Amino acid sequence: MSSSQQTKDEALSVAKATQRPGQTKEQTKLIAAGIEKGISEYKKQHKAKQRQADKAKKKLRKEKAQETVAVSQPVSSESTTPTKLPWLLLALSWLGFIAFEVITSL
Repeated sequence: MSSSQQTKDEALSVAKATQRPGQTKEQTKLIAAGIEKGISEYKKQHKAKQRQADKAKKKLRKEKAQETVAVSQPVSSESTTPTKLPWLLLALSWLGFIAFEVITSL
C-alpha cells in the first residue's frame, strides 16, 4: 500500500527540519522514508481504533434498542389481553335488540 503524497510531504519536512550538518541527501531520504512509515503505521492504528470504537458504539446502541423493545413488550402484551368490556357491550346490544323486538311486536 502506497502512502499518500501528503504523508510523504510531512515526512520529508520533518526529516529536513531535523537534518544534521553534513548529512547527505540520501541519508535525509532514508530518514524521511522511516518517518513516512511511522506516520502510515500510526494512521493504520488510528483507523483500527476508530473502527473498534464505532463497533462498540453500534453494539451499545443495539443493546439499548433491545432493552427498549424488552421494556415495551410487557406494556403491549397487557393491552392485547382480552378485556370484559367488549363482551359486556355485545351482551347489552343483544339484550337491546331483543327488547326492541318484544316491544315492537306488542
